[in-house]
Amino acid sequence: MSNLLENMNAPVFTVDIDGGSKLDTSNIKNTYVLYFYPKDDTPGCTKEAIEFSENSGYFKDNNITVIGISKDPVVKHDKFILKHDLKIILGSDVTGVICEKFGVWVEKSMYGKKYMGIDRSTFLISEKNKIHKIWRKVKVKGHVEEVIKSSKELLNI
Repeated sequence: MSNLLENMNAPVFTVDIDGGSKLDTSNIKNTYVLYFYPKDDTPGCTKEAIEFSENSGYFKDNNITVIGISKDPVVKHDKFILKHDLKIILGSDVTGVICEKFGVWVEKSMYGKKYMGIDRSTFLISEKNKIHKIWRKVKVKGHVEEVIKSSKELLNI
């Protein structure tokens, strides 16, 4: 479990992304949103990805990159993007290394059964690679609006 806090440097990583390329966060020189979600094409995860995509104009206009990460393979991300016309980058952390760095791989419980899974979490990271805001145990409804509000504070707009 990672003990990341706001104002700390964000962990730097390289991840396989949709379309078969790689993204190295050390090359991102603008503000970015990094959100972790459990699984492609499940109701909450689909709603979250669609809401980020519906607001892609705002993010693009303000030079904010949006990256969603799950443990799904790239080929599944590609299908998810195509099916829902998503306008965000999806990263594939099949090994769980990035999830561990951000402390989102946690023990969960459903119907009394314990299992390991991704805690839906979002990180707003400044162009200087500082964590501006962390949301843990995200509830999808209204979340993208919260991210936009915090990004406006960060960018002074």
